Amino acid sequence: MQQIKTICVCGAGTMGTGIAQLCVQSGYSTLLFDVQEVVLQRSKTAMQENWNNQLVKGKISQAQLDQFESLLTLSSNINDCVADLLIEAIVEKLTVKLDLFQQLAAINSMKTMMVSNTSSISINAMAKKLEDPFRFAGLHFFNPATQMKLVEIVKGDLTSEAVIKVLQEVSVRLGKTAVVCKDSPGFIVNRVARHYYLESMFLLEQENVDITTIDQVLEATGFKMGAFRLMDLIGIDINYHVSNIIWEDLGQPKRLLPSMLQQQKIEQNILGMKTGEGFYKYYKEME
Repeated sequence: MQQIKTICVCGAGTMGTGIAQLCVQSGYSTLLFDVQEVVLQRSKTAMQENWNNQLVKGKISQAQLDQFESLLTLSSNINDCVADLLIEAIVEKLTVKLDLFQQLAAINSMKTMMVSNTSSISINAMAKKLEDPFRFAGLHFFNPATQMKLVEIVKGDLTSEAVIKVLQEVSVRLGKTAVVCKDSPGFIVNRVARHYYLESMFLLEQENVDITTIDQVLEATGFKMGAFRLMDLIGIDINYHVSNIIWEDLGQPKRLLPSMLQQQKIEQNILGMKTGEGFYKYYKEME
């Protein structure tokens, strides 16, 4: 299996931006692709602001900043998406992801590895629709991708062991702690974390405990962020979507029933930090 020298990240949303920034900072020649130019420019601005802040604080030098900028390329043309490693970080819809992977496969060589950053969609479900499932796997980063140390490498039934080995090597270069798991609902982290969110919301609904108290207790016991603050950061809609997929894929067990609290907020477009309000309000922070 070839050495990874170039990476293409598809999707310039919050996660895609973080992954692309991480790849650049790790010395990879990185192309960030998105069909919307305005999203690409927003992503570039976010990275530049981050690097400038690091420069001011003395965390990086001007030479490093210049190198980062030289390694980053933006494009809204899918025909530019040719690289040794393709990382998909777009909307969590199976049909949309498959359409992208099929387009990418058509313009890349058989040596190119393709991975999905999906947090909940089955790797096997995607792989079986691809001509070469052996070079396909999951590479699940956590938000913010530049800071969270863990990454899940998800092995499909047909994923090549050589691909897994290369992804482990890439993860080390990115400064990540990689865990390899087989494809299963929620993989490892989202499967285990369901109870963290669901039990917290159950307490709120049934026990008359306020969200601040619940979060304070969780943080005091060692969690870096309480369940409600974390759901606001992730996005209530995204968290709820993952809960639904895991619940469905595991046969709708009562213990994993998605919360009506999240559904109600989604119906009101109260989605967390990205909309200025979730379980907490963020209007002041957004001004």
